[in-house]
Amino acid sequence: MKLTPGKKRGLELISDADHVVLATAMDQRGSLGKMITSFNDSVTYAEGLRHFKEGVSEVLGNQSSSLLLDPEYGWDAANKLDEGIGLIMAYEKTGYDTSEKGRLPNLVDDYAVQDLANKGVSALKLLIYYDHNEDEKYNRIKKAFIKRVGDECKQNDLLFILEPVSYSAEGLGSKNAAFARKKPAIVEYFMEEFSKEEYGIDLLKVEVPVSIYHIEGYEEYGNYDPVFSKEEAVNYYRTCSEKSRLPFIYLSGGVTNEQFIETLYFAKESGSSFSGCLCGRAIWKDGVKPFAKEDEEAYYGWLETTGSENLAKVKQAIKDTAAPWTEFVE
Repeated sequence: MKLTPGKKRGLELISDADHVVLATAMDQRGSLGKMITSFNDSVTYAEGLRHFKEGVSEVLGNQSSSLLLDPEYGWDAANKLDEGIGLIMAYEKTGYDTSEKGRLPNLVDDYAVQDLANKGVSALKLLIYYDHNEDEKYNRIKKAFIKRVGDECKQNDLLFILEPVSYSAEGLGSKNAAFARKKPAIVEYFMEEFSKEEYGIDLLKVEVPVSIYHIEGYEEYGNYDPVFSKEEAVNYYRTCSEKSRLPFIYLSGGVTNEQFIETLYFAKESGSSFSGCLCGRAIWKDGVKPFAKEDEEAYYGWLETTGSENLAKVKQAIKDTAAPWTEFVE
């Protein structure tokens, strides 16, 4: 693939010196708000989100190659980043449109891509919930939606990261064994379809096709029955990687730090050519409790010890497993 100067600069800004992305995800809104109030319901939604993001940015963001934030609650956190740390901004609202079927997306209210580019953002990220077996009328809407955002990013020469997230149009739960059997085909579809030039995407942020706890021999990593043999899982990882014509990175998807690290090594062993990760809850989730129940000193103490240790483990795993995105870019 070829990149324009602005897009290439964005990819360089969100990567480390080895051209690998080690980004911390801190664009959670609804799910993070629920976590905070589960420990302390006196903390207001907006205040809790802003302050928690500031701490993650100041301590963990500055140990990453880049940080993913949202423009609704993340600007104070963005100001905590050191020079040279890439800034990725989410363009979608949290969740999805519940007034219709199909999990249709919504964009943030107050910003266009032009506004984010003018504020010095390194890259834009768009999350889309997608099941290729969903009613085609909804998938046509989503494809057009992605193309519109892709065109905005082209006009502003801004790096465009797409995060397609799988779900079951039939209503199967995300950790359900029946859905786990369908998921590799959905991820494979993402890699092939959204690599097409018509969407204007520069980097894919994707799920792994098989969660580590659904693989035979890895039962210690979750209380789930295995769904695939190791050989089957290896083939799915490799096939999905081969389908992509774009550089891609893995999201952590709410798993534990231990599960995510083991997943990265499994992906490498399988022959997947991923170029890094965007990891959130696997790094900072356990810091929500000291933030909500204790004081700022306890929260920052957690970030500087356990949080930083979690990030260091992911960083080492990425160093051992990821391939530079220069392998994909001319």
